[in-house]
Amino acid sequence: MVEVSVTGGQVRFEVIGLDKFWAFKSRIDVPAHSITGARHDPEAARRPRGWRLPGTSVPGIVRAGSYYGQGQRVFWDVWYGHLERVIVVELEGQRYSRLIIEVPDPAAALRTIEAARAGAA
Repeated sequence: MVEVSVTGGQVRFEVIGLDKFWAFKSRIDVPAHSITGARHDPEAARRPRGWRLPGTSVPGIVRAGSYYGQGQRVFWDVWYGHLERVIVVELEGQRYSRLIIEVPDPAAALRTIEAARAGAA
């Protein structure tokens, strides 16, 4: 699971708990102006694509870490038992072009991201 927070003009995606182990990453910081969109999209997690580098994939259980496919690097942290908590964050000019992540409260995470984007405009 990932918690979303804002410090200054940076949006922090903090990987929490044992997900750090599965995802091989503890956090991702991106400038708010690099976020081109964010949406609640449980269906995005049903369409996994790409090569794992490094990451964890147990079909139907968990997909976490960095994946590369279709010319894009995507960060995943999704447990398939909680697809209703999945959001997708689109990025521009960053290492990852997209984050497909499970968050505790999708509506709150999206409000946080949108407020950061509005402050960066």
